[in-house]
Amino acid sequence: MELLNSTNENVEVFDLLKDSLTKEHLEEILSFLEMKPSELIRKKDTFFKENYGDKSYTEDEYLEIMLNNPRLIERPIVVKGKKAIIGRPIELIADFLKK
Repeated sequence: MELLNSTNENVEVFDLLKDSLTKEHLEEILSFLEMKPSELIRKKDTFFKENYGDKSYTEDEYLEIMLNNPRLIERPIVVKGKKAIIGRPIELIADFLKK
């Protein structure tokens, strides 16, 4: 967060765990990331494993799982204009903001 606050760049900061997330907003973020829901969900997370197991899901089902359990969304996500990245490691954020 410090890195984002110290820059003059126009970036969107959205706390996925505190702010409500709509389906439309999540779909928009996915398009900015150029990712499918199955690529953004944290499948190795203990909560995912315990509640969703090894079953196969459609992309729409992954989207619904993330909407109902935002903690399963990879984060942090940094959005700048119509582009976005998952900001790990933190060096990716600095490089992304320079572009």
